[in-house]
Amino acid sequence: MTMRAASTCRCTLDKGAPYQPPANGFRTFIIVWATQSVSVLGSQLTFFATTIWLTQVLYPRPEQKPQLAFALSAIGLAWALPAVLGAPLAGAWADRHDRKRTMMAMDFANSLVSLVMVTLLLTNLMQLWMLLILMLLYSLLGAFHSSAFDTSYVMIVPEHQLPRANGMMQTIWGLSFVLAPAIAATLISVPALARQGFVPGAAGAALSRLTDGTPLAIGLDAITFFIAAITLIFLHIPSPRRTDLGTDGKPKQSIWADVREGALYIWRRPPLLWLLATFTVANFAGTPVQVLTPLLVKFNLVADWSRRGFSFETALALVGSVLGTGGVIGGLIISAWGGLKARRVYGVVVPLLISGLAQIIYGFSSLLYLSAAMMFVFGVLSPTLNAHSQSIWQTQTPRELQGRVFAVRRLIAWVMIPISTVMAGWAGGVFNPGLVIAVLGAFLALFCAAQLFNPALLHVEDRDHLDQMAARAAGQVV
Repeated sequence: MTMRAASTCRCTLDKGAPYQPPANGFRTFIIVWATQSVSVLGSQLTFFATTIWLTQVLYPRPEQKPQLAFALSAIGLAWALPAVLGAPLAGAWADRHDRKRTMMAMDFANSLVSLVMVTLLLTNLMQLWMLLILMLLYSLLGAFHSSAFDTSYVMIVPEHQLPRANGMMQTIWGLSFVLAPAIAATLISVPALARQGFVPGAAGAALSRLTDGTPLAIGLDAITFFIAAITLIFLHIPSPRRTDLGTDGKPKQSIWADVREGALYIWRRPPLLWLLATFTVANFAGTPVQVLTPLLVKFNLVADWSRRGFSFETALALVGSVLGTGGVIGGLIISAWGGLKARRVYGVVVPLLISGLAQIIYGFSSLLYLSAAMMFVFGVLSPTLNAHSQSIWQTQTPRELQGRVFAVRRLIAWVMIPISTVMAGWAGGVFNPGLVIAVLGAFLALFCAAQLFNPALLHVEDRDHLDQMAARAAGQVV
């Protein structure tokens, strides 16, 4: 295994020869994958814990449903907006700076944000506006980290193993959805258990003074960020060397020109735009599922989970854990299988179509186990469609452009998330949240069915065709 301290190596990409990852690069990827998995788990702990804090501490009463719906949508918006609006700048930054160092800096910074959050909760000073500001900062730092991370492992993983690596990356998210709700629910309940005498000694006495265990879950998140940052110090992860550097070693064009270059790369290749349109629709239709699930569990499923002896926390944890279980299984399947070797676009559109149908059932369900089953379907299909999409982008975009292109891709694909989040918060407070989810699921299913007959989208993997289209578009501009 090649391991070096704080490497500054950059790999020159010779257009005349294919890029060769460093020896044992996949083994290095496994280490990065494992440590980043811990960090992703910590982030899910924070998200789940803050959701519980909003629903059970800040807005616990039934008559506070409108305020809770607003708070949930506001948190979702604070999580989404920086990731969307900051993506182009973050992507251009990733192409101009050492990507490993960027990941380390963002991990350290997010650890500090988590510690501030813990302090405010422990001192009972936390208010909604404070949480929103911290989530904005948390998400902005995450945007820079994601841009560096998404374009780093393609530098150490051989091209034929990219679908498997992408499947492993998707497994991270599934595993975090499995473990995070259970761990967070356990940590949140620790103070109550301490007050009942289940935690002995001085630790029990200290924990019993906490109102709830939300600070414990977020504190663990801070530790995971720190572990991820420290591990990167000892790994060799090269960054591509740009071909447009001046004599001072810096890019000749401005960072905003970099953003424009990434946008033009996609704009001149309409099949890539259609792929982005598909994900834009999917994000618009699917975001309310995450935003409205706490409301759906609390109000639409209350009769069933109460009858079965669940509490709100355990019912919500069940739904989240089943989603994660499906994600783990789906990730393991795509990791072992390696995905489609050709016509990968079908590995994107067909799972999205099935997800839309499952969303309809999820929205109309009044049964906890049926809702959990539909979440399992979402979880299984998500790694497949995301791994195939990522593989398409990685093989169609030059490595030295991936930061810029992937950032613009993220901006376009995620542009509807803030809009959908606001809409979900409003609609969930006025209408039945299940009906909102079901209607959007039907829209997603119909759109994806139409894409199966869209010739432009189906040519997205023809590299020569894309390059010819780009050359014609560039000629027209000139």
